[in-house]
Amino acid sequence: MTRELIAADVFAGAGGFSLSARNLGIRIVAAIEFDRHSASTYRKNFIADAVKPPRLFENDIVKLSPQRFMEAAGIGSGDLDIVMGGPPCQGFSTHRINDAGVDDERNKLLIRYFKFVRALRPRLFVVENVPGLLWPRHASYLKQFLKQAQKSNYHVFDPVVLNARDFGVPQNRKRVFIIGVAKELAGRPAWPPQPTHWSEEECKANADLKPWLKASTVFKVKAPKDDPNDIHMNHTDKLIEVFKATPLNGGSRSESGRVLKCHKGHDGHKDVYGRINPNVPGPTMTTACINPSKGRFVHPTEHHGITLRQAARFQSFPDEFVFEGGLMAAGKQIGNAVPIALGEAVLAPLKRYLMDLDCEVERQNQPIAAE
Repeated sequence: MTRELIAADVFAGAGGFSLSARNLGIRIVAAIEFDRHSASTYRKNFIADAVKPPRLFENDIVKLSPQRFMEAAGIGSGDLDIVMGGPPCQGFSTHRINDAGVDDERNKLLIRYFKFVRALRPRLFVVENVPGLLWPRHASYLKQFLKQAQKSNYHVFDPVVLNARDFGVPQNRKRVFIIGVAKELAGRPAWPPQPTHWSEEECKANADLKPWLKASTVFKVKAPKDDPNDIHMNHTDKLIEVFKATPLNGGSRSESGRVLKCHKGHDGHKDVYGRINPNVPGPTMTTACINPSKGRFVHPTEHHGITLRQAARFQSFPDEFVFEGGLMAAGKQIGNAVPIALGEAVLAPLKRYLMDLDCEVERQNQPIAAE
């Protein structure tokens, strides 16, 4: 019988990638997360009451050596099937103007990630990041990463940009994925994953596709009773009046009659204080997704920002997944996470590829029956 695939989640955050893996039957044996609130969320959802819990390292990855990590986790070089991770992406964020972020220290974490890959020597590795990683101003980091991977005998696929809405996530969210496969492995996985959801027009021509999930799916069901994440920001009476004056179901700040000094003289920041349009996939959930001043994060029909639970649903987290740390900390965790359905779409063909390899080895090792 083919064995269980095992993986490590580096820069685990609240556990979006880990949950995607778990849903596919891939066991996370170790994870690294330095942020205390994210680590608390990870412990609650992956370690408490788990039969085979992963070992969580609440360490700064810059200070944690791969060797110490491997010794403490009981992992040897070549033991893991997959190493996954999304290094902090703020330095690569595309909304930063001019050359902002070029020398951001967090950019170096992409290279630090590969030091763990090189030491762990998994059969496959996966990196997730923002599309800004591919911008020319960050080319030196990406080139260094790819060069190290190739020197370490990994076949690295070209970076691909995937939109979460194309894989059953009710959100318009683009992210870059890079995978590497150990060169000694036979064949190659089916990569990149093919979209499962598309526009309604495309679906008419292709029966295998489903329509993009609309933002309305997030708001159709009430949050579970006593859900600690069923909370939103408290707004001033003045701001609530602004929300009341904003047209329902997609209305913008400009339609509310409110004009701030910072909005004069240019036509930018059109989405701030805007309502979510329920008839299309939702906006990208950022680390400030529960703050209407940071984007189009006002409830479609109610006069407040979205709740943590609603933001988590936009990321396709199940309602039983609880985020720790309070409103702002949980919102940051949600915005940083890999959407669950997107993570599953990324990992599924990689799992299938590795399982096929294992089945072929099993077949070859079976004794030949005597005639």
